[in-house]
Amino acid sequence: MTSEIDVVGMWVTADGHIRQELRADGRYDEARGARRSAYTGRYVVTGNHLDYVDDTGFTATGDIRDGVLYHEHLVLYRESDDRRAQVRR
Repeated sequence: MTSEIDVVGMWVTADGHIRQELRADGRYDEARGARRSAYTGRYVVTGNHLDYVDDTGFTATGDIRDGVLYHEHLVLYRESDDRRAQVRR
């Protein structure tokens, strides 16, 4: 049996430019800079792996390792994660 981890919440790049909200209903909303809802779609969690399908049909993947979301070329931290501030220094 695979146990899914809790991914719901706001995930943010160290510089705060990209903000990805993973909602409990399996939808996501990603902002880029001042552009709100730049990408929206759905996601599925299997273990620590995420599969994304945006509303245009584009697909992407992500993995959570040590509480950090590696989404394609992006590294995102929970909004409240102190490590985000340490990376920005």
